Amino acid sequence: MTNPLLAPWEGPFELPPFDAIRDEDFAPAFEAGLTEARAAIAAIAGNAEAPSFANVIEALELAEGTLDRVAGVFYNLAGADSTDAREALMRDLAPKMSAFSSEVTNNKALFSKVETLWQGREALGLTAEQARVLELYRQMFVRSGALLDGAEAERLTVVKSRLAVLGTQFSQNILAEERTWFMELAEADLEGLPDFAVAAARAAGAEKGVAGPVITTSRSLIVPFLQFSPRRALREKAYEAWVARGANGNDHDNRAIAAEILKLREERAHLLGYASFADFKLEPEMAKTPAAVRDLLLRVWAPARAKAEADAKVLEAMLHADGIAGPLEPWDWRYYSEKRRKAEHDLDEAALKPYLSLEAMISACFDCANRLFGLEFHALDVPMYHPDARAWEVTRKGQHVAVFIGDYFARGSKRSGAWCSAMRSQKRLGQDVRPIVVNICNFAKGDPALLSYDDARTLFHEFGHALHQMLSDVTYGFISGTSVARDFVELPSQLYEHWLEVPEVLETHAKHWQTGEAMPADMLKRLLDAGTYDQGFATVEFVASAMVDLAFHEGAAPADPMQKQAEVLAELGMPHAIRMRHATPHFAHVFSGDGYSSGYYSYMWSEVMDADAFAAFEETGDAFDPETAAKLERFILSAGGSRPAEELYLEFRGRMPGVEALLKGRGLLDVA
Repeated sequence: MTNPLLAPWEGPFELPPFDAIRDEDFAPAFEAGLTEARAAIAAIAGNAEAPSFANVIEALELAEGTLDRVAGVFYNLAGADSTDAREALMRDLAPKMSAFSSEVTNNKALFSKVETLWQGREALGLTAEQARVLELYRQMFVRSGALLDGAEAERLTVVKSRLAVLGTQFSQNILAEERTWFMELAEADLEGLPDFAVAAARAAGAEKGVAGPVITTSRSLIVPFLQFSPRRALREKAYEAWVARGANGNDHDNRAIAAEILKLREERAHLLGYASFADFKLEPEMAKTPAAVRDLLLRVWAPARAKAEADAKVLEAMLHADGIAGPLEPWDWRYYSEKRRKAEHDLDEAALKPYLSLEAMISACFDCANRLFGLEFHALDVPMYHPDARAWEVTRKGQHVAVFIGDYFARGSKRSGAWCSAMRSQKRLGQDVRPIVVNICNFAKGDPALLSYDDARTLFHEFGHALHQMLSDVTYGFISGTSVARDFVELPSQLYEHWLEVPEVLETHAKHWQTGEAMPADMLKRLLDAGTYDQGFATVEFVASAMVDLAFHEGAAPADPMQKQAEVLAELGMPHAIRMRHATPHFAHVFSGDGYSSGYYSYMWSEVMDADAFAAFEETGDAFDPETAAKLERFILSAGGSRPAEELYLEFRGRMPGVEALLKGRGLLDVA
C-alpha cells in the first residue's frame, strides 16, 4: 500500500490525511525524506555550474520538501498526542536528524558555494529579502561549525547528536511524570472547590480510569485546586508533586540529564570560539550579550521582589488569622491570594469563569483578528488527529489565507504547556504555499469548558503566534512566520493579549454560558482594575527562572545544576513562599531543546516592546485603528525574518521603548 505520508495530499487545502496515517507509516516516510534530501544536497554541492543564488540558496530551500512535510506532521502529533510508538520513534530520530543536519553544515563543497555567494554578494543583484536569506544561511552554516575542520568538526557533530538525544529524553521524562502522577480525592476533599474545578477533577479521574475525582499536575487543574482548597495538607502534597516533576529519583529523573546538557553546551560554545554558551546563543538575538539580559532582569527584579515581599506579609497575616502558625509556604500563596483578591477587588474566579467559556473566547480571538486584519474563520468538517482537535479555514476578502487548528484540552498524551507550531509554513518559492497553523493548550475539559482569565490570556497569546504564521508574506520558507530572533518572537503573542483587556471585547464576548447575559459592568470593571493584581508574585517566579537559565549558561557549566539553582536564588534573595516558575528538572523551555536556552528572558524582552506597541493603538484613541493595524501587519506580522528585528520594530513604532512600559504594565513602576 502507498504510504499516505508520501502520497499526494489531495484533501481540502492539502491537509494531512490524518484518518489514513498510522504510526508505522512515519519511520519509512522519514527514511524516504532523508534519502531524497541527501540526494538533493549532493546535487547542489556537486553542481559544476558557477554558484548562483538560484542553484545554491533557492535549491537548498526546496531540497527537504518531503522531509519537512513528514516532520511537520510527526512532531506536532508527538507533542500533542503521544503514543509509545511515537515516543520510541522520537528517540530513534533524534540522533538521525542531528546527523543529517551536521552532514549538511559540514559539507565543505556546499559551504564553499555559500561562502562564494556571500563574498560576492554585492554583484549578485539580490533583492533585500534575498540578501537577508543569504546572510542567514551563511550564519547558520558558521554557527553550526562549517569553519571547523578535523577532530573539532567531528567532535561538534558528536556533541550535537548527544544533545538531541538528551533533549528528547528530558521531554519524554516530564511527560511520563505528568502522565503517571495523580492524587485521588474523596468526596469530602472537594470542599471549597467551585463547580468548574470539581467537574475538571472528575473528568481527569475518568481520563485516568479512576472512579472518582483526581488532581493531576496539569496546570489548568492544579492551580485552581491550590487557589480554592482549604485542605492545606492536600495542597502541600499536590504542590510538592507538581514542582518535583523530573526530580523523583526514578527512571524519569532529569537532574543528571540537565547537568550533561549544560556541559555539552559549554563544549559546543568553546569549539565554536565563544567564551560561553550564553555568548554563543545570544549573538543573533536582539539582546546580543548576557550583560544586556542581566541588566533587564535585575532592573525588573528589585521592584518585583519588593512588591512580592509586601504581599507575602499580608498573606501570612491571613494564614495566622486562620490559626496556622509558622511562615507562609508556597502551597499557601495562591489560596490566600485568591481570598485577598476576592476581598480587595470583589473578584471571585468561580463567579468570573461562567463568562469566559472557551467557545466565547475563541470567538473573541477571531473577532479581534477580523476587526484588525479582515480575517474570517469558517469551521471545517475534516478528519483530525484527535477528536479534541478542530479546524477552521481562514480567509480574507474571499481568498484562502491559512488553515487554523485548535487543540485545547489537557490529556495524558499531550505534553504540558501551550504552544503554536506550523505543520506547514507559508512561502512563495516554487509555488504559493499557504500555512497550516496549530495552537495547542492544556485547558481543563468541561461541559462547557470554562476558562480562568489567565487561561483566556493564554488563548490570546498563542493566537498571536498563530497570526504571525498565518499573515506571513515572504518568498522563502527560511524566514517565514515566526522564524525571527527568539527575543522578538514573543512580541506578536504578548501584544495580542492586550486586546483581551479592551473593554468592548469583553462586553461583546464575555457572556454567561447558561443565560447568555453579558458580564455585569461592575464585574468587568473590577476585572480590568485588578489587571496588575499579584504581579509581584508572577514577576518574581518568572525572573527567578530566567536568572537561573542565564547563570547556567553564562559561565562554566555547573557540575550540580540543583546546587547552582539554589545559589542563584539565594543570591537574588528569593522570597520563601515563591519558587521558580519552572524548576530545573522540568524546565522544558531550556532543556527539551535549544529553543529557549539562555533565552527564557525573551518573554520579558518582548514585553518591553509589546506594551509600547499596544500604546501605538491607544494613542489613536481606537484599539482597532486600521492604519496602525496595517503597519503592524506590514512590518511585524507579515515580514517574518526578512529584516533584523530591531529594524522591523523601528519601522512600526519609530523608536525603541524603555523598560518603563513593562514596569507600568505590571504595576511595578512606582514600587520602592
